[in-house]
Amino acid sequence: MRERNKNRWWYAVLAAGLTIGLAGCGEHQEKEEEKAEIKDSVTVVMGPSSEPEAGFDPAYGWGAGEHVHEPLIQSTLTVTNQDLTIGYDLATGMEVSEDGMTWTVDIRKDVRFTDGEPLTAEDVAFTYNTLRDTSSVNDFTMLEEAVAVDGDTVEFHMTKPYSIWPYTMAVVGILPEHAYGPDYGSNPIGSGRYMLKQWDKGQQVILEANPDYYGEAPKMKQVTVLFMEEDAAFAAAKSGQVDLVYTAAAYADQQIKGYELLAFETVDNRGFNLPVIPAGTEDKNGVPLGNDFTSDVRVRRAINVGIDREEMIGNVLNGYGSPAYSVCDKMPWYYEGSEIEYDPELAAELLDEAGWKLGSDGMRQKNGIQAGFTLMYAAGDSVRQALAQDTANQLKELGIQVTVEGVGWDTAYDRAQSDPMMWGWGAHTPMELYNIYHTAPGGEYATYSPYSNETVDRYMDEALACNDLEESYELWKKAQWDGTTGITQEGDIPWIWLVNIDHLYFSRDGLQVAEQKLHPHGHGWSIVNNVDQWSWEF
Repeated sequence: MRERNKNRWWYAVLAAGLTIGLAGCGEHQEKEEEKAEIKDSVTVVMGPSSEPEAGFDPAYGWGAGEHVHEPLIQSTLTVTNQDLTIGYDLATGMEVSEDGMTWTVDIRKDVRFTDGEPLTAEDVAFTYNTLRDTSSVNDFTMLEEAVAVDGDTVEFHMTKPYSIWPYTMAVVGILPEHAYGPDYGSNPIGSGRYMLKQWDKGQQVILEANPDYYGEAPKMKQVTVLFMEEDAAFAAAKSGQVDLVYTAAAYADQQIKGYELLAFETVDNRGFNLPVIPAGTEDKNGVPLGNDFTSDVRVRRAINVGIDREEMIGNVLNGYGSPAYSVCDKMPWYYEGSEIEYDPELAAELLDEAGWKLGSDGMRQKNGIQAGFTLMYAAGDSVRQALAQDTANQLKELGIQVTVEGVGWDTAYDRAQSDPMMWGWGAHTPMELYNIYHTAPGGEYATYSPYSNETVDRYMDEALACNDLEESYELWKKAQWDGTTGITQEGDIPWIWLVNIDHLYFSRDGLQVAEQKLHPHGHGWSIVNNVDQWSWEF
C-alpha cells in the first residue's frame, strides 16, 4: 500500500509538470522555466468519487446528477450566474410560448467543435433527443422533442410546461452529432473551454485549453485533476506536489507550509426527514409508513427550534459551515422566512403542549411511552454520523431519546418512510424542492418521506407551468410559506435542515482562485467551473 502511494506521488509530480532543480549554474534557469510554466497550469486534487465512471459524456451524467457543474469540455446553452440566475453561453436569446409548451432558443453562429466542424442547431437537437432517450441521471420526461428550425435556431417541444428549463440547459453539454459514438465518453469532442488531452483511469485527467474557443481565452492553459482519497490528498499537499487539494473539516486546523486554507459557501446541506403521519400503514410494496412521535407537528416544530445549529457547526465542522433552514438557502427562490432562532424554551413549551412531560430522569414520556426515535445515517459517512450524534445529544437535553444507527442505502430509502434519516441535498435548481416535498406522481406522499400538502403541490405545479422564470421564483417561495400553510416552522415542517457544509481546499500560495458561486451538493467538479479564470501571482 505504501509503495503504491509512493508511486502515485511520483506520478503526481510528473502530471503537475514540476521540474527537479539541478545544482550549479543551471538551477536558476530551470527555476525560471518552472515558474513560467506554472503560471498557466494548475493541478487540482478531487476525491475518487469525482472521476466520471462513464467518462465525459453528458448522456451518462457528465455535468449533471449529484455533482452538478458546467461541463468544461462541452458548451452549454445557458449558464448560472454568480447569483444563480440564468445567463447565456451558446444561446443568444430564448423565449417561451404563452402556454409554456415551446421554448425557442437562438444560438451563436461562430462556434466550432475541436475537430473543426461547426456547431449547429442540429447538434443541439441531437444532444437533447439523445439525452431524453438515454439519460439515467437527469429527468427529461418533460421534453417531447428538440427540433432544429434552421442552422442557429432550435425549438424544444415540451410534454408539459416547465418554467425552469433554463436550469436544465445550464448543465447539458452539446454533443457533435457527426462524431458521437459508443466511445465518446473516453474521447470526447466538444466546443468548450478545454479539450481532454489525457485520461489515466483511476489516477488523473489532463485538460488542455481549446485554442479555438469562441469566448475569452482561458488563463489556465492546462488543468490536471488527480483523484485521491482524503489522507493521500493531504499528504500530496504536505509534500508540495499539487496546487489545490480538497479536504475535510477534520484537517482544517492543520498547517501546511506554502498553502492556505480556502472555504467556499455551499448549498450542500444536511438534514433529516420527520414522517408526518402516524405509524400503522404500508405503501403498495408493503413498506411501513409513519412515526407516532414525529407525526405531531408540535414535536416537529420543537425539534426545529430546539437544535443549536451554530453549536453543531462548531462541534462537527470545526466552524466551516453555515446554518441551514431550507434545501435552497440563499438561492433566488428561497423564502427567507424559513430562518428561525434557536429557542430551547419554546421547544420545551411545544413538547409540554403536545403532552410529552419530563420525568424524574430528565426524559419525556406520554402515556408510558418514551419520547424519541431512531436517526439513521449512511454507514461510512463520518460527517453524517457526527451530525446525527450531535443531534441526539442536543435533543436529549430536551428530554427526547434519539438512537443513532448507521445503515446501508439498500435499506435506507424504505426505512426512512418510518424512521428519520440524515440526508445530503443541494442543487442549482428549484426541482430539489419539488423532488423532496411534492407528492410523487401517482402516489399518496412525497418520495423520500410520507408527506403531502395539496396547497404546496399546487404552488409548485403553478411555478413549473409559469411562462416567466422570474415570476416562478415567487411561486416557489409561496410553496415554502404563503402566510397560511407551507413547509416552514409555522407550517408542516416535515424536514429539519441543519447545516450547509463549507467546501474546503488547501491552496498553494500565489494561486488566485476566481470567485465561486454557491457550491451544490458534492465536493467535486464545481470548484473548477471557472478554472479558466484562475491565475497565478508571485
